[in-house]
Amino acid sequence: MCGIAGIFNQHGQAPQPQTLVNMAAIMHHRGPDGFGYQILKDTGVGFSHARLSIIDLNEQRGRQPFVSTDGNLLLAHNGEFYDFKRIRAELTAAGARFQSKSDSEIVLHLYQAYGLAETLTHLRGEFAFSLYDQTEDCLYLVRDRFGIKPLYYTMTETGVVFGSELKVLFAHPEVTREFSDEGLYHQLIQVMVPGTTAFQGVYQVPPGHVVKIKRRHGQLDISSHCYWDVNFPLERDYPGAEVNEQEYIDGVRKHLLEAVQHRLTADVPVGCYLSGGIDSCAILGLSAAASQHPIKAFTIGFDADAYDETPIAEEMAAATGAEHHIMRLNSDDLYDHFVATIWHTERTIYNTLGVAKYLMSQQVNQVGYKVVLTGEGSDELFAGYPAFRKDMFLHGLDHLPESERQAWQQLLEKNNQLFKGAMLAREEFISPAFNAKMGFTPSCVQPWLSCGEQALPLIAAARRQHLEDYDAGKAIAETLDETMLQGRHPLDRAQYVWIKTMLEGQILTWGGDRVDMAHSMEARPAFLDHHLAEYAFKVPPHLRIKGNKEKYVLREAMKGLLPEVLYKREKFAFMAPPAHTDPAKWQAVLKLAQHYLSAEAIAEAGLLDYQQVQEVFQRHESEQVPIDEKVQLDALINHLLGVQIMHHHFIKTDVPALAQQRADELGWHA
Repeated sequence: MCGIAGIFNQHGQAPQPQTLVNMAAIMHHRGPDGFGYQILKDTGVGFSHARLSIIDLNEQRGRQPFVSTDGNLLLAHNGEFYDFKRIRAELTAAGARFQSKSDSEIVLHLYQAYGLAETLTHLRGEFAFSLYDQTEDCLYLVRDRFGIKPLYYTMTETGVVFGSELKVLFAHPEVTREFSDEGLYHQLIQVMVPGTTAFQGVYQVPPGHVVKIKRRHGQLDISSHCYWDVNFPLERDYPGAEVNEQEYIDGVRKHLLEAVQHRLTADVPVGCYLSGGIDSCAILGLSAAASQHPIKAFTIGFDADAYDETPIAEEMAAATGAEHHIMRLNSDDLYDHFVATIWHTERTIYNTLGVAKYLMSQQVNQVGYKVVLTGEGSDELFAGYPAFRKDMFLHGLDHLPESERQAWQQLLEKNNQLFKGAMLAREEFISPAFNAKMGFTPSCVQPWLSCGEQALPLIAAARRQHLEDYDAGKAIAETLDETMLQGRHPLDRAQYVWIKTMLEGQILTWGGDRVDMAHSMEARPAFLDHHLAEYAFKVPPHLRIKGNKEKYVLREAMKGLLPEVLYKREKFAFMAPPAHTDPAKWQAVLKLAQHYLSAEAIAEAGLLDYQQVQEVFQRHESEQVPIDEKVQLDALINHLLGVQIMHHHFIKTDVPALAQQRADELGWHA
């Protein structure tokens, strides 16, 4: 697990070696174990790499970027390829000769043997890589199927710059650093347009995509294509009443165990995150059963009982014989590290869970671990979130009496009061664009799209006027592949939208890679193994949500591992206590606001309207405001702080100079 960076200059001028090194240095946290860079002569192409040693610990053998033996290919890779030993053995038997024991090197030999399209079918895991083919004079930027690993790119006057993080691009002196109006707006409403960022002209490689950059007559032609998508069966193709439940239960268990076994592969110790939910408990249980040694389990504990899951985590750790490490957090811990967390997330966060995960990765690092298995992805595959049940009750149970559907929905709303205004909308919000595209507006995006009326007045007048006719729902809906929605069950459509928006834009960024890698810690989400996912997509909707029980097929598959109280209870969304729940936490928010949301700070950044921001704070402090609105206001205030902190980190700060400073401090020089 590492960080990658690179430059493709359209007219063939060689990249500056120290610029490549600086781009690696500013993401030193992703790869503190060493750096490397390569420039291919007369191509205008150079890559750099910051290394976190997990597979092949030999410093010289594992150093990237890799150049093929014929000098034609240049590769830089971030992530893990599982089952690589078998692939390497097969390629070796066919005549390939490897220079390292690294999993990364299989890409070079697969590409030489089969070409890129066939290569991608062999790759299993979480990854982002750049591959330059000198014969074709073409650069490929490739991202894994779910977007577990990040990859960004932008065009400058001289060429393309890419990297694992936005700050890596901003370390290049030619890259523009400014918010786009639409990007700013989406930072305030939490949900982003897939493939975009907050910044003008800076894009993400979408999950499951290849961005191809081909040089033709001194110009770079950029195109993108999807090599894998979330493909649920057509609704008419699901089995009917004759469905064999046990077959699916056994199948889920088999595929999940295989995914876990692959992710225990490392040349360093592997631990597990343990939240106290079904997902992480299942991962720990399988890992402990498959391992010859006790597993180290890491748990976050909050000082608010309503949000704390440590009792169940402790029970699970004891049952598996795990070495249990609990990090207990109070209100001061979270907002004291909010600014540092935004440096790594490079986007706003609605809840300080991102800060908690940032602090946990720090503790994992301090006890000498580089790798943990996590439970992310389970809710996406098996319909765990309350929004999925809501859509199932509203749109997917036409055969049931209306009274029964309403009773289930009322129970859902009652049991999820803590999350109303965040995980569930305060009231129904309809997006005409979503309704036209898929027949309804998914409940998972309603809480955020409904913030638009509150968010728009908060934007500075000069920027706000450019957004008067902007439709955030339409912008998001237009990125969704209609062929993946047509003819699908309503639950499948809802899950598809979440996977394409909130999974990639939230769970795997500020809840995943960015805060994990902030302290050089690789997280491996076993549920997002694509072999398991492709099997889970075929599980009939009524076995994902059976009656009022979410993740039914997973519960049954893991029943033998789970504490009884966990097996029986409803899904509990993992969140940090919002600011309105704790006076000390609210004071910490106000302290940040005095610095980042002062009249002077807002005027200097030119992003927000100071008077409107003040009114949000006044409303938050009013005793007449209902709790569900305070939940929503908590999120909005976190976003307001976030955009101002982003301005400080990435626009006001001279990022190229900071990158040079980091390189000097590390002794990383060309």
